[in-house]
Amino acid sequence: MTATELLADLRLIVPELVLAIGALGLLVAGVFIRGEQAASRLVSMVSMALLVLAAGVAVFLAPEGGGTAFNGAIILDSFALYAKAVVFLAAAVALVLAGNFLEAERIGRFEYPVLILLATLGMSVMVSANDLITLYLGLELQSLSLYVLAAFNRDSLRASEAGLKYFVLGALSSGLLLYGASLVYGFAGSTGFDAIALAAADPSVGLIFGLVFVVSGLAFKISAAPFHMWTPDVYEGAPTPVAAFFATAPKFAAMMLLIRVLMEPFGAMADQWQQITIILAILSMAIGALGALLQTNIKRLMAYSSIGNMGYALVGLSAGTEAAVWAVMLYMTLYVIGVAGAFGVILSMRRAEGMVERIEDLAGLSKTRPGLALAFTGLLLSIGGMPFLVGFFGKFLVFFAAVQAGLIWLAVLGGLFSTISIAYYLMVLKRVWFDEPVAEFLPAPASIAVITRVAGIGTVGLLLLVPFMLGQVMQASAVFGG
Repeated sequence: MTATELLADLRLIVPELVLAIGALGLLVAGVFIRGEQAASRLVSMVSMALLVLAAGVAVFLAPEGGGTAFNGAIILDSFALYAKAVVFLAAAVALVLAGNFLEAERIGRFEYPVLILLATLGMSVMVSANDLITLYLGLELQSLSLYVLAAFNRDSLRASEAGLKYFVLGALSSGLLLYGASLVYGFAGSTGFDAIALAAADPSVGLIFGLVFVVSGLAFKISAAPFHMWTPDVYEGAPTPVAAFFATAPKFAAMMLLIRVLMEPFGAMADQWQQITIILAILSMAIGALGALLQTNIKRLMAYSSIGNMGYALVGLSAGTEAAVWAVMLYMTLYVIGVAGAFGVILSMRRAEGMVERIEDLAGLSKTRPGLALAFTGLLLSIGGMPFLVGFFGKFLVFFAAVQAGLIWLAVLGGLFSTISIAYYLMVLKRVWFDEPVAEFLPAPASIAVITRVAGIGTVGLLLLVPFMLGQVMQASAVFGG
């Protein structure tokens, strides 16, 4: 490779270079900054700036026309650019949500934002993967960082248990993915997506088995049932800002990776993988809706909500069309916004004795904190797909994509489970609006309050931006039109 070719390749990965160099630099700098809290604050602020900078580079400074780098291992197209921008901004919001919590719980250390940067770097590589080896490198860089984040509160037994469970089950999913990748390589003769696509035009039984294992490994990353078993325990045990991060950027990145894997190398095998995604969708919707009805912890409820919402996204993806891609992209974008705001409310559940997480602790919130109650109401109903809120349009479009592809029965089933899911959101809101208050929460930090209010207003205000957002996701999904 000549110097000119190397520079051309590096131009395509500038956002990744920003995050990688920034993370390594901050890791060294954090050691020399005096005071644990001072180091944590400074590194967090610089990390947020790096994430916003990376998003700006991805949106405004990307080479026109994109291309591939490092012999086709990485691809830069409109789909990857959109996914990177959402992931970077979601990670920045997660850092904003974390700052005050980590200080209040006395676990604020500079390693936290560095781990967020490294996990985000892995996600960025994932959505640009054009080779199974690149896919695995990005996925593992993300996963290893997330394992540590789950157990970041070293003095908490719950956090340590969450980190261990996530690590053990994550290693199992990585094994499934690697076994599937080895089968695909053996029967396609290459790890590159272009070569796999040629082999998929006339698939062998071995290639189909490889596809099943690869999809199973990726299903774990989006917590789709029956690979969801880690989600409720990890959400409950991990520090709340970590759970908020898990529910946003990694979920979005993993779903975008699943879209690329199914639509590009295995696009010709849609008849085979459609059966898998339909089963995953039905199980996820059922377990998410029914499991959430039994929860008393708000973080566990959000975990089951996440499982169910991945099922709705898989309903759209099962269509296997370009319309399915942009519908899922818009759905996931709106979902990330809603969940970030909802976790802002959960992070506001602090009393003098510390954080509380029980649903009954929200009793009478409308009387003690009416603004927070109103925002939480809009966010939960939007995530649930209530008409006239922005989340409804995301869910409507994924069902529309399924209907357009002839999967009318699946869309109807999705509608039924969506109706059931509204019940557990209403169960929470009943506590908020009709129960008598037990004790008032402490005032939320300004940064969390701003995110919560903006996201809450966005459940209605974003209705005006839906046409613009729809145009962006349609443009980004056009790469799969061929």
